Amino acid sequence: MRFIHTADWHLGRSLYNISLIEDQAYVLNQLIDLTRDTQPALLIIAGDIYDRAIPSTDAVQLLDDTLSRLILGIGIPVLLIAGNHDNPQRLQFGARLLEKLKLHVFGALSERSFIQMYDEAGAVSFYAMPYAEPSLMREYLQNDQITNHDSGLRAWVNDLKAKPSFSSMTRPVLVGHAFVVGGEASDERPLSVGTAGTVSADCFDGFHYVALGHLHRPQSLANEKIHYSGSLLKYSFSEASHSKSVNLVEIDATGQCKVERIPFTAKRDVRYVEGTIAEILSGKVERGNLEDFVKVKLKYTGAILNAASKLREVYPNFSGIDYPTRTLETNSPLSKTDHINSDIATLFAAFYQEVTGQQLTSEQAAVFSSVVDKVRLQEREA
Repeated sequence: MRFIHTADWHLGRSLYNISLIEDQAYVLNQLIDLTRDTQPALLIIAGDIYDRAIPSTDAVQLLDDTLSRLILGIGIPVLLIAGNHDNPQRLQFGARLLEKLKLHVFGALSERSFIQMYDEAGAVSFYAMPYAEPSLMREYLQNDQITNHDSGLRAWVNDLKAKPSFSSMTRPVLVGHAFVVGGEASDERPLSVGTAGTVSADCFDGFHYVALGHLHRPQSLANEKIHYSGSLLKYSFSEASHSKSVNLVEIDATGQCKVERIPFTAKRDVRYVEGTIAEILSGKVERGNLEDFVKVKLKYTGAILNAASKLREVYPNFSGIDYPTRTLETNSPLSKTDHINSDIATLFAAFYQEVTGQQLTSEQAAVFSSVVDKVRLQEREA
């Protein structure tokens, strides 16, 4: 049996106050094409469907259009769960009605926790565990021993395995939204303070494939049994090095899974450009797609006026500058200067040499002294 695993769409997300809805639609078109070409038995969306609990109308319309094309247009069933960004009740509105159209929505914890798909070898059970805070899990399971995400997830899995409906013979697959210990994070919203939001990999023992959301980098853990498909797009510069993809999974008659990551192409990339201002403005640094979200790692060569506005003329979606950090050496001009007894001109000259590696010229010193005099005059007259 073949199925597709995706997660963390974050529909309605913005980057530096620029809407990503068209970027998301661009990638979802690729997902729809992949689904049409591969004809999976099921498409899984493992949480964080929306970016906010109350999504924008554009986000709702995009989800409606995407699911309609997948289910009504291609005939592919979809299973989706709530993530920590989603509102469970809003997400699962009409879930019982939609189930008849092969849209299986699991927003909040409930006894209705799985679906089964069939191939020549029999059933594959897909168990849905939507995101829930430990307090909700404790109330739902009536278990006072649940104090954090790990104990909550562990109790939920144990409760699931104790039910007559659970059978290891049906090649069980778990769909969840969690931060597994050992996973590599980026800028995802933390599930809890410190390590209280993490769960152990052994919570998922007994499942043939664990389809998770929450971590935005595609990755696998626990001997390739636990998988994060990663997010739809790069949603921060901490993800600039990521390659975004979905998992195309083949599960055989014995429950062994073959996973292929199918890459996406973004409409606008999120990337760094490195060089001096002169190199970047002159085109000596390869520019790539000028519409990309670009942050500049600047090689400092002296004072720069209006650097951001100059860079924005080249990259309309310029997103900031990372200036080089300099460490203060023990024999540097600034470290040798008597900070208490030196006048402000001497301190500034030492600072300038420390930052630029060059000595302050007499003309620059004169300008600095003039500025200081004006400031002092204004202070006296205030």
